This record gives sequence, structure tokens and C-alpha cells, in this order.
Amino acid sequence: MRQKAHGGNLAWAAALAGCSPSAILDFSASISPLGPPNSAIAAITSQLGNLKHYPDPDYSELRQALGHFHQLPPEWILPGNGSAELLTLSGKEFSRLAATTLITPAFGDYYRSLAAYDVKVLECPKSIVNSDLSMIIDKGQKTLDKGLLLNNPHNPTGKLFSVEEILPYLEQFALVVVDEAFMDFLPPDEEQSLIPLIQEYANLVILRSLTKFYSLPGLRLGYAIANPERLSKWQLWRDPWPVNTLAAAAAIAALDDKEFQSATWEWLPPTRNQLFQGLAKLPGLQPKESAANFLLVESQQSVCQLQEQLLKEYQIYIRDCLSFKELGDRYFRVAVRSKSDNQRLLTALKALLKDKG
Repeated sequence: MRQKAHGGNLAWAAALAGCSPSAILDFSASISPLGPPNSAIAAITSQLGNLKHYPDPDYSELRQALGHFHQLPPEWILPGNGSAELLTLSGKEFSRLAATTLITPAFGDYYRSLAAYDVKVLECPKSIVNSDLSMIIDKGQKTLDKGLLLNNPHNPTGKLFSVEEILPYLEQFALVVVDEAFMDFLPPDEEQSLIPLIQEYANLVILRSLTKFYSLPGLRLGYAIANPERLSKWQLWRDPWPVNTLAAAAAIAALDDKEFQSATWEWLPPTRNQLFQGLAKLPGLQPKESAANFLLVESQQSVCQLQEQLLKEYQIYIRDCLSFKELGDRYFRVAVRSKSDNQRLLTALKALLKDKG
């Protein structure tokens, strides 16, 4: 039985490996190994007594914290039950247009959110090596009846697009949704976020996640940044209280944790380079440069077979790329973990690839 498309399915991996989920070393989900921050855990503990109350339906304190973090009025921000909920709301927006352009390979949940509202998808294949966005559409052509959905840094390649590359499309598309789920792994002076431009473009929506950088995927927390009129409409489309009390408290604490943020920015580049260099030395593997906390790796042999061997023999879980139809069984993706975890992966891969040689 194949796993579902998303990484992080420890129940599936443990069943295949014949061990408990806690014994799996998970490289399949791109979650920081440094968290959750102690500040977030303390905030969760402090709010346990409030579980007997409903959350604030307006999430005023959380929106104030997010607004302060991004230097925006709080009405420009809408917290959600992970980025997945906000992608679904984006899909409903896109359904009002003639079609939506999607760079491929693309995160599988984009297809789900668009299919939920029968959105016509125009796929634009993107070279794994070439990061030039001009292949999407001629910059002189107006497409004001269409939408554009893209992510930056790009998943699964890890490519970082510059603000200047994306700007022309804000003038051409009726709606542009940019998923910046991995942008916070770049320090502020290296970010290529469109958040500073959000108040200039009513057709722009930016999605952010707090689960990857702060290691909180189990809490399900993301947020949308967009024109307040659009966000008020989204609020009417969804169920009440999408964010639970503990998630809101953890987010407020994490956003204020400057020490954790700085430690992450210092940790990632050298650790990612260690993993990249180690993978590049292994026969039959070709890692791709990445600005995110994961690496896409091209393999000369079947990844499904390699994934199964890593689980059964080493209890190590890598992310196959079968859900990315353009990649198939010759690519896998791995999160950047601690140096010791990365070395454990490299040692296991070396042994398996040596056997194949």
C-alpha cells in the first residue's frame, strides 16, 4: 500500500518498517528540528485552563501579534487552520475566474484546493534547473480573467524567486496567490517576500505557515495576508473558531521569540550545505540547490525501492515524489535535520547505494 501524497505519514512508515512511529527518523516532512520553541510550549501550558472557553472568534490578540510582526494593520491578516484551510478559500476565489495558472511540479494540495471548486488549471511546467518565471506567460499579455498560484520558495525544488520576477504578474492576473510557507527560513535581509507590497495590490494574497519554521504541524496554524475586504469575505465562507486556543497562544509566543528565530537562521545554511555536499558525493544522486529547509534529489535508481529499503533496514523515512507527476520515481525530497541526523541518512544511503553498485 502506497502512502498518501503528503510527507510526514509516520503511521504508514512505521507499518512498513515494522517499528513504532517514534522510532522513525523522519526526513519526509520539512519541519525544523530545532523546535518547538520552549516559549511556545510554555504558552500552551499556560492556556490549558482556558480550554473550557471558546476562542476569541476574531482572534484579536493573535492578529495584533501577527500585525506587529509584519508591520501591518491587524485587519490585513486572517489566521487559519493551517495553510490548507486558506488554500481551500483561495480555491473558491479562483473558481470565479476563467482559469488559474499553476507552475508545475506543484504541491499536491494546490490541486486539491482547486479541484474542490472545479477550477480550470493551466499547468506551466517549470524546469528543475531554470528559475526564470518568464516562461509562465508573455509579460505583455493581459490575463485579467485568470489567476496565478505559485509558491516561493518553490516546493519541491527549493528555488527562490525574486520580488522583481513576480511583480509583473501582479499587473496581469486578476488574482495572485503566493504561498510563502518556507519564506521565514530566510533571514529578513535575504527574504523575497511580497508582504511589503501587500497594501499596494488588492489582487494579491500571501499565505504563510507557522508550522514548519516553529515545528508545530500538529497545531495546524497558518494565516493569509490580503486586502481586508477580501479577508472579511473569506471569514463568512468558513466555519467559526478555525484556530484553537493552544495554537493561538503558541503562535503569539513564537512570533516574539527572537532568540529562536536567530538560532534557526544561523543553523540552516551550514547544515543544509553539509547535507547537500554529502548527497552530492554519493553515486547516482544529484541534489538541487535550495533556499528552503529541504533538498530535492535526483536519483538514477528507483526511489520507491530506496525509500522502502531505508525504512526496513534503517527506520529512515524520505519523501518520494510520486505526487509530483513531472518527477515520478526518480526524485526524492529530504528535510534538513540536525547534523547527526543528516549523517545517519548519508551513512545509510552510502551503504545501500554501494550494494547497488
